[in-house]
Amino acid sequence: MEKNNVRNGVIFAGVSYLIWGLFPIYWKHLQGVGADEILANRIFWSFIFMCILLTFTRKWKLFYHTLRSFKHQKKQGIMLFIASILVSCNWFIYIWAVNANKIIETSLGYYINPLVSVLLGIFVMKEKLSKIQYVSVGLAAMGVCIITFAHGAFPWIAISLALTFGLYGLTKKLIKINSDVGLTLETMFITPFALLYIGYLFVKGNHAFLAVSTSLDFLLIISGVLTAVPLLFFAKGAQRIPLSMLGFIQYLTPTLTLILGVFVYHEPFTTAHLLAFIFIWSALSIYSLSQTKLFSNSKKQQQAKGIA
Repeated sequence: MEKNNVRNGVIFAGVSYLIWGLFPIYWKHLQGVGADEILANRIFWSFIFMCILLTFTRKWKLFYHTLRSFKHQKKQGIMLFIASILVSCNWFIYIWAVNANKIIETSLGYYINPLVSVLLGIFVMKEKLSKIQYVSVGLAAMGVCIITFAHGAFPWIAISLALTFGLYGLTKKLIKINSDVGLTLETMFITPFALLYIGYLFVKGNHAFLAVSTSLDFLLIISGVLTAVPLLFFAKGAQRIPLSMLGFIQYLTPTLTLILGVFVYHEPFTTAHLLAFIFIWSALSIYSLSQTKLFSNSKKQQQAKGIA
């Protein structure tokens, strides 16, 4: 049962990271719309989508029960509010960076993020790593250091993305509520601010939604679905697997983003990028190997020989 739970967690997390890795393609189609307006619409339409989902899955009773429970479990409510702030900040930085032609720097941020997740797993969740897993963390750290120093300036976009999403992953790990209900509450907490900002843009006459084209309106509306679905999968994955494992699966996102940045949008890719890429993927390979039955059986055989 535990193995199936972990396997399902890996699948859920993998799908979410796959979708996130392809996100630059979507946001590029919204160039010309301010990152602030995209974010406000993304939050609002995510909330609408989650309300529809709760209706179809008949989870409104659970939603109200969870909301009432915050009276006695205030920490859960506070953690959920913090999660909504963290993910909103992460969304804004990412959207702005993609449309500012800084896709490779966003990939750097999501390469750093697994290190943040692993460190949070060790120091906050008290998760333990084997010696070979520590080696993989060291290799990944070396890769991140190479690409960071080669950047030539403090990579604030990358660091901000890594920290906000790493801390968001931690909060999702600590919140013990249904993932559908949790995401609905997250978006609900921040939706009033999004609506106020959308209203402000309409009063100022500085809005793109309902003012440019039907296709643009559709893209902004559908952003709610594309936001909610991977977050739902991420929440399900985060609750089933260790935070340190979750961090390493996340390398799928920056790899896809890096490929898009270099080969589709033709951003510069230096020798330092390549060297860092090799270090990071070596780390991922070692960590992945440490999770296989082959490694576990080999370790047991070594322990048996030592006892003998």
